[in-house]
Amino acid sequence: MATIKDIAEKAGVSAATVSRVLNYDETINVLDETRRRIFETAANLEYDRNNKKRKKNKLKIGLLSSYSHEEELADPFYLAVRVAAEKRMEDEGFVRIAVSIASLDGFVPSVHGLICLGTFSRSIVKKIAALKKPVVFVDCNPDENRFDSVVIGMEKAVIGVLDYLRENGHSKIAFVGGSTELDYDGNEVPDIRSEVYIDYMKKYNIWRQDYLRKGDYSPKCGYTLMRQLLLQQDPPTAVFVVNDSIAIGAYKAAYELGWKVPDQVSIVGFNDISSAKYMVPPLTTVSLHMRTMGRQAVGILADRIRSDREVPVKIVIPCELIVRESVRNISR
Repeated sequence: MATIKDIAEKAGVSAATVSRVLNYDETINVLDETRRRIFETAANLEYDRNNKKRKKNKLKIGLLSSYSHEEELADPFYLAVRVAAEKRMEDEGFVRIAVSIASLDGFVPSVHGLICLGTFSRSIVKKIAALKKPVVFVDCNPDENRFDSVVIGMEKAVIGVLDYLRENGHSKIAFVGGSTELDYDGNEVPDIRSEVYIDYMKKYNIWRQDYLRKGDYSPKCGYTLMRQLLLQQDPPTAVFVVNDSIAIGAYKAAYELGWKVPDQVSIVGFNDISSAKYMVPPLTTVSLHMRTMGRQAVGILADRIRSDREVPVKIVIPCELIVRESVRNISR
């Protein structure tokens, strides 16, 4: 790692002059040629004038999750986001500190800022705000006028899936999602995906209550609900599931009932987990760019801590429909 002394020797000036020039000291009187030579030498030696400051002020970042480890393993979305955030913190040399919801009522470890993963009740958000620390919420935005957040463009993603299925001739489209959850205060947490699905289907006059199925986010749930859909008198031609773990169970149910995917039923997933492309047939699904979410959360939190920025930032990460082989065009 290059030092100011190294630059001074190469540029033929004093270390004090190098330091003042690199820190944009307007009171120093040097020739433009000297100033240019110092900056070029610093660039050639790959000098990072902020490195020393970062080492002295190593950030301590708290990581607070609204879900359990069991829930994280059942649906790898939050797992991927958390791992990406932790990797970014490691790359930046930050200290990662686990913070639990229970600790908000007592001793909270000393941190410079907090990354909150998941969805949080009003009472928990109030406790988080009481810490008076910079906070970034990931996958929710309880107060856009106060907190930074990184969220998914969920509505456009769901509409994109349903548009794609209709373009392929499907109107009998079922939805398999998680059941209504309760937050820490006992209030219902709405799933925007089911709300968008219902509104969309009603808009095009193809809404059917019996095509809406909810359970948990596990393969077992996908298996059970897919069997129910396929065994009813008028089964759907396509099924949109809210995560790829559910899709795994749906595939198994279809196989056991003798239904071929996509020849007899099309399936679209959500999350694009690593195994989706290895399913038979490879699963068409929505990529959520989970790594980007985790890394961006660390980035904007570090920016707010270091800059004392008062204006909150909301980053909306767009989704991408990954078309593989689990959807058949039935309009041909």
